Amino acid sequence: MLQKIAIGIAIISLIISCSKQNKNSYSFESGHFKSYLENKRDSSSFYRVNNLQIETYKNKIDTFNITWKNKFEFHLKKVNPKSKLDSTNFVVKITKIKNNAYDFEAGYENNNFKQKGSTIKTSN
Repeated sequence: MLQKIAIGIAIISLIISCSKQNKNSYSFESGHFKSYLENKRDSSSFYRVNNLQIETYKNKIDTFNITWKNKFEFHLKKVNPKSKLDSTNFVVKITKIKNNAYDFEAGYENNNFKQKGSTIKTSN
């Protein structure tokens, strides 16, 4: 009997925590953002809508197709690539979420070089 009560409490706790997580989860699929690399010296700003990300970095504007693999990983690919590297997927993995921001690790597909940084959603 005690085991059934413990299982019931565990199931109720799981349902409550999942519903709280959904209410507090933040959508990073669209809106205006500011992103900083780990050293905080380099930053970019961008806007996401539908399957596009339009980014400004060092006064240069680039447009990327964005493909969400799940809520914690997406791939960016330049719309008008000018090199082989530009036509390679840039894979971004969200490693931590807090309020309207996330930390990430990113790099080109099939490449060992990785960048770390953080992104803040500034508005919808």
